[in-house]
Amino acid sequence: MSVSALNRAPDPVTPHVTPRHRRRPDIEGLRAVAALLIAVYHIWFGTVSGGVDVFLLLTGFLITGSLVRAMERDGRVDLAAFWTKLVKRLFPAGAVVLGAVLLMAHAYFPRSQWTAVIDDVWAAALYYGNWHLALGSVDYMAENSAASPVQHFWSLAVQGQFYLLWPVLIGVAALLAVRLGRSVRRGAAVAVGTVFALSFSYSLWITSTEPVWAYFDTGARLWELALGGLLALFVHRVDLPGWARAAAGWIGLVALVLCGFVIGDSLPYPGYASLWPTLAALLIILAGAGRADNGRLSANRLLCARPLTWLGGHAYTLFLWHWPVLVLHLELTGQDRPTLGGGFLVLGVSFAAALATSWLVDGGVVRATRRLGTPVWSLAAGILFVVPVLVAGSLWGQSIERDRQLRTELSSNPLAYPGAAVHLDQDLARNLPALPIYPDTTTVARDTIDQTRECNALINQPEVVSCEFGDVRSDYTIALVGSSHVRHWFQALETLADQHGWRLVTMTKNACQFSAHEQQYRGAEFPECTRWNDNVMAALEVLEPDTVFTLGSLTSVRTGPDEHVPEGFVERWRQLDDRGVDVVAVRDTPRFSFRVPDCTDRNHRSECSEPRSNSMAAQAPYEELTDVPPNTRFLDMTNYLCQDEVCHGVIGNQLVYYDTNHFSYSFSQSLAMVMEPYFLAAAGRAPEAELTLAEAALPLQEATQEQGNQS
Repeated sequence: MSVSALNRAPDPVTPHVTPRHRRRPDIEGLRAVAALLIAVYHIWFGTVSGGVDVFLLLTGFLITGSLVRAMERDGRVDLAAFWTKLVKRLFPAGAVVLGAVLLMAHAYFPRSQWTAVIDDVWAAALYYGNWHLALGSVDYMAENSAASPVQHFWSLAVQGQFYLLWPVLIGVAALLAVRLGRSVRRGAAVAVGTVFALSFSYSLWITSTEPVWAYFDTGARLWELALGGLLALFVHRVDLPGWARAAAGWIGLVALVLCGFVIGDSLPYPGYASLWPTLAALLIILAGAGRADNGRLSANRLLCARPLTWLGGHAYTLFLWHWPVLVLHLELTGQDRPTLGGGFLVLGVSFAAALATSWLVDGGVVRATRRLGTPVWSLAAGILFVVPVLVAGSLWGQSIERDRQLRTELSSNPLAYPGAAVHLDQDLARNLPALPIYPDTTTVARDTIDQTRECNALINQPEVVSCEFGDVRSDYTIALVGSSHVRHWFQALETLADQHGWRLVTMTKNACQFSAHEQQYRGAEFPECTRWNDNVMAALEVLEPDTVFTLGSLTSVRTGPDEHVPEGFVERWRQLDDRGVDVVAVRDTPRFSFRVPDCTDRNHRSECSEPRSNSMAAQAPYEELTDVPPNTRFLDMTNYLCQDEVCHGVIGNQLVYYDTNHFSYSFSQSLAMVMEPYFLAAAGRAPEAELTLAEAALPLQEATQEQGNQS
C-alpha cells in the first residue's frame, strides 16, 4: 500500500519528522516476566495472570511503531514482506508444538478426547482458535469437556487476526492523513484511538453480559493491542524525571506480579479488570522511555539484566509449551493441580522443550530462509511446517470415523448391545459378549447433542425453540419440557411416540428448569430462563398437549446428596392441572464426579461406577410431598441405572453418559423398552399400539439369535 506520491509534496501543517527509535532491552525482559507469570499462575494457581494482556499490549506497541516508521520512511508498507516474515517467525514453532500435541494425545489421552483435540489443533493452526473456544464456552452441553492442550493458542489467534487488520488500518489512515495535509503519525493516532475507544466500550459491555464469550472475543481484546499502538505513537514525547521514572517502573512491575493474586477469578474478564496488567505494562514502558540511563536501582535496569533478556528471546516458545506439558502432567498423574515438585517438573520440561524448539526454528528454518532471502521462501517455510500437522489431524480423524462406523455396524445386533434392555433378560445379562463400547467415546458427545441441537434454546435465548416428532396428526400429544436433564430423555420418548402413534413436541432450554420460580446460572440471576418459562406456558396454552413430560426432582454432585423437589416444580404442575394437562414427572438421574467416557477409555468399564448416594437421596424426594396436584404422576427409572446402590457408566455394552450426567443418544433410546409399561401407567390417557416395544422386538431378537447360532 503506497502513499509515496502524496508524500512528495511538503506537509503544510506538520513537518515530516520520524522520531528516533532506540532498542529497548527492558521490553525483552518484560516479555520474560509475562511468560513466567503465565506459566506460574497456570501451573500452581489456575488463575488469570495478566501476562497474556501484556503480550497483547506489547504486540500492539511493537507492530504499530514498526508500521508507522515504515510509512514515514518509505511511504508504504510492504504487505507481502510483513505477512511472510510473521509466518516464518510464528508458524514453525507453533506447528512443532501442535504436532507434538497430536502425538501426545494419541499416546496418553483417552479416546473420548481425540476428536476434540484434532478440532482444537486445526483451529489453532489456522488461527481461529479463539472463536472455536468462544463457541464452545457458550455451549452448556460442553461444559464438562476436558481442558484442551492447545487452549492457550487463543491469544495467538487474536494476534494473528490483528496482524491481518493492522497494516491495512495504518496504511489507509496514513493515506487519508496525507490527503488531508496531516502527518502519517497523526492519521495513525486517530485510527488507533478510534479502535481503542470502540473496542474498550464493547469489551465493557460484552464482559458484563457474556463474560465467558468476552474472554476469547477479538473485539473485546483489540483495545489492548490498540493501547499499545497509542503508546508507540506518543512514547517518544515522554521523558519523565528520574524519580518519576523509578516510581513508574517499580509500581508497574510490582502491580504486574501481583495481578493474579489481586484479580484471580473474582472479577469478570477482560473488562475493567484487564486495565490492571495493561496499565502496569504501560508504566514500565513509560519508565524506560526517553533517556537511556534508568538508574542502577530502577525496575527497567532489572528488566535489562541478561538472564531476563535471554529468557525474553524464548518467551514465545515457553508460552507455547507450558500449557500442553501441564495438561499432560495432570493427565498422567490424575491430579487437578500439580504439587510444588510437580509444578517445577512441568516448568523444567517446558523450558527444555522451548529451548529445543527455538534451536530448531531459529537455528534451522530462520537461518536457512535468511540465506534465500525472499518472501516466497519465508512463506513456504511456515506453511511446510503447518501442512503436515493438518494432514496428520485429518488422517487421524478419518481413522476415528472408520472405527465409529464399525461400532455402529456391531450395535445393530440388539443381543450384543441391549443397553438398558439388558435388565429384561437375566440370561442375556449373564452371557453378554465383551465388545467395544457403543457409542464410540470419541464422538458420542457431538453425536448426542447434534440430534436435538436445532430443537433446543441456548443459554441466552428466552424464545421457545420447538420441534415435532412422531405422528404429527395424532390425537394424543406429549410435550417434552425442561432443561438438558429432560432433553436427554428425547430418544426414549421419540421411540415410544413412533411405536404408539403419538405426537411428540419438544421445548427444552439449556440449564433452565421448567419451574415457576426464579433460577440462577453460574451463580447469577437467569432472566432468560424466567422469560423462557413464561413463553413456554403461553406456547402450551396454544398447543394444548395431553401430557407434559418434565423433571420431578433435582440431583447434584457438587454440593452433596441434596436431591430435592423445588417448590417451583410443584407450582408449575398445579398450573397445568388448572388447564387439564397431565404431568409425567421423571426422577432426575445420577451425576458422576468424573467424565464417564474418559473413565471407560482409561479403565475397565466395571471401574466406572459411583455410589448412588453421591448424588441421589435414599428415596425419591417427591414421595414425601403432601401437596402434589392430582394431574401429576411420577416415573422412577433409577433401578435401571443403578443396581445394589451403585450407578454404572456402562450398561448392556452401551455408554450410559456422554459426560458426567447426560445420557448418550443410544442408551436413551434403549430406555424406551424398559420404561414403556411405567410410562403407559403414568400417562393414563395415552393410546397404546397393538404391540409393545418388547413384543415388536421379539422377531428381530429371535432372528439375530438364530443367525448367531448358525455362525
